Amino acid sequence: MAKWAGARVLVLLCTLFLLPACAQSMPADPEGTLERVTGGTLRVGASDNGDWVSVDPTREPEGSEAELLREFAGRLGASIEWTTGSEQVLAEELKHGELDVVIGGLDDKTPWEKHAGLTLPYTESKDERGETHKHVMLVRKGENAFLLELDRFLAEAEQSP
Repeated sequence: MAKWAGARVLVLLCTLFLLPACAQSMPADPEGTLERVTGGTLRVGASDNGDWVSVDPTREPEGSEAELLREFAGRLGASIEWTTGSEQVLAEELKHGELDVVIGGLDDKTPWEKHAGLTLPYTESKDERGETHKHVMLVRKGENAFLLELDRFLAEAEQSP
């Protein structure tokens, strides 16, 4: 029994030293999005899509998703820099790091999934054919700490009355 005591102590010490290192690296943002945005600027791409996002060149985007992003930016102490355009143009800008998040009434079957990270579905809607759509937002692929923070916010917002 005594010969195993030394091995147990060694395993315990290794665990104590390695566990904090693992915890600090997960989740991570290779490009530092969450850190840069907190107290800074959230770069939002908005594509016109009815009640989700309404784009008018004379003012900032409106709609339910635009309002959610305003609240999210407020939580992070960030201002918003809006960019409007088509989903395709905005998805390319997101892929190249020019945007942090893209909104536009997108659902979880978006073709941009190959080029972007998706939030968890945060709400559902039905179309005129009665099909259910689970709505998501796009973030830059690999920016997992930022994605987790946005997912947490959206989950809390969904719970609110």
